[in-house]
Amino acid sequence: MFKCNPASTIIALTAACVLTLTLAAGAEELKIGAGAAPTENILKPLKANFEKASGLTLNTLSNGPKQAFIELEKGTVDAAAAGLSIGDWWALLKKEGVAVANQADYQSQVIGKDRVIVLTHKDNRIASLSSEQLVGLFSGRIQNWKEVGGKDLPVLIVWGSLIPGTNSMFIKVALGGATVSKEVLDATTAADVKDKIKANPEAIGIGPAAVVDDSVWSPKSPEVARNITILTKGAPSVKVQKLLDYIKGDGAKFIK
Repeated sequence: MFKCNPASTIIALTAACVLTLTLAAGAEELKIGAGAAPTENILKPLKANFEKASGLTLNTLSNGPKQAFIELEKGTVDAAAAGLSIGDWWALLKKEGVAVANQADYQSQVIGKDRVIVLTHKDNRIASLSSEQLVGLFSGRIQNWKEVGGKDLPVLIVWGSLIPGTNSMFIKVALGGATVSKEVLDATTAADVKDKIKANPEAIGIGPAAVVDDSVWSPKSPEVARNITILTKGAPSVKVQKLLDYIKGDGAKFIK
């Protein structure tokens, strides 16, 4: 009869744990600074499968296009990604006071597209909102949902500080350049905007189409679409190229 040797079992388990930890520690990291659109539409959905296929650990720093560029310039990330064309990205950096010594030092590629959508609480199911109604809501001129066919609730605007690309595109296209009210509930990332809308029945905000699920509602509204761009300083590294190849190949089916 086979007898279990407790000492041998412990040794075997210890060796297995050490091997697992060694493999995990040895995995190379790919760090991407990113805005809301690439984070929610591309990097989050394909993370697990990309890591399995490449042997790399994908670490996304969802810090917005401005900070993503700064981190790229400092060399603390391998690439930066944003829901902006490269021209709009340069314009945003100039507006934010970020100096770019030589744009020719950087290479960009479009890796996807995104739609910016309006978000409301799941119980505030407004069927549709026109451009005029959106201007009224986000400017603060419309202060109660009953003015657009909703419940008798005050309008609460949720606005994300770390999604400037999303914000600027929405203001330009959906609001026709109208100014958003300063009376807002501050949020950070697209995920934070969504969480605050989930927690407040009177809330309205915006985000990438990929964040929509059963926990929030998205009324029909004017379409706002944009490119998703990835930026590297010089040619993409081997690690970044693995990601680019995966996005164009096997990873395409995971992208939202």
